[in-house]
Amino acid sequence: MLPTDFSADAWNAAKYAISLFKEEECTFYVLNTYTPTIAHSRFMATSVVGKACEDVVKCNSEKGLKQFVERINNECYNANHKFEIISSFSLLVDEMKNIIETKNIDLVITGTKGASGLEEVFMGSNTVRMIRSIKNCPVLAIPCNFTFITPSEIAFATDFNRFYTNSELRPLLEMAKSFKAAIRIVHVQYEIKALTEVQQFNLNMLRKYLSEVEHYVHTVSELNSVSKTLEIFSNELGIHLLAMLNYQHSYMEKMTREPVVKRMVFHTQIPLLVIPELGMGTPPHSKRGKQEPVSNPPQ
Repeated sequence: MLPTDFSADAWNAAKYAISLFKEEECTFYVLNTYTPTIAHSRFMATSVVGKACEDVVKCNSEKGLKQFVERINNECYNANHKFEIISSFSLLVDEMKNIIETKNIDLVITGTKGASGLEEVFMGSNTVRMIRSIKNCPVLAIPCNFTFITPSEIAFATDFNRFYTNSELRPLLEMAKSFKAAIRIVHVQYEIKALTEVQQFNLNMLRKYLSEVEHYVHTVSELNSVSKTLEIFSNELGIHLLAMLNYQHSYMEKMTREPVVKRMVFHTQIPLLVIPELGMGTPPHSKRGKQEPVSNPPQ
């Protein structure tokens, strides 16, 4: 799914998505939602003015979606790709939840800021709302102006305090297999110390799940904040994509709940894959084909 507000940021996210899946047959659901403000007049019934206002906004939404897909086909045509447009009089996140369920969506790809975004903010309010609210589908947030790079280096940030299930790790593993990417597990510590028994067990299980792909473990000291540390780590190692699981007390959960002033220090320079907490009883779904294991052994 590609939610769009027709901003440059949304267009950049769409281009990234098309490049990411250029070798695969897939359907993109392009979504725009609208909630028009009801106008009031002393000389007209409110319901009449409201209906006229809704019709105008609906028309603009549908027209914008058609132009958006036409631009994609003109600039990024790929015979493997199909596009379906959805214009909905609804709140964005509510409609996204509905489409994820009814269309069996594998991945949401969105820009990080949108039409009213501020350059110095970690992520736009809509993106943060998506991450907090969507519980059954990964969200891939693409920074404005980020040019697609085949992700051969993927960082996965974790503190090893939680047991990860195979279903939760599937989006990360599929992407690593698809692009023959190395996964760099990064653990940020306030002060470097040995792992607890629970953390060591969770690390061992994580490595077992990732045994089919090349992977490494990095322990780094915290610099000012976890978010700033991950930014520096990504820059120094040439990371193309940063992945996190979103659960209570996770790195991701902490960052989305920070005040805007604190988030200003963290600039999302690379795509961010946020994987929702699924738990042991939630079976994953995926339409992607079975991948051959990567021959590189774990390090």
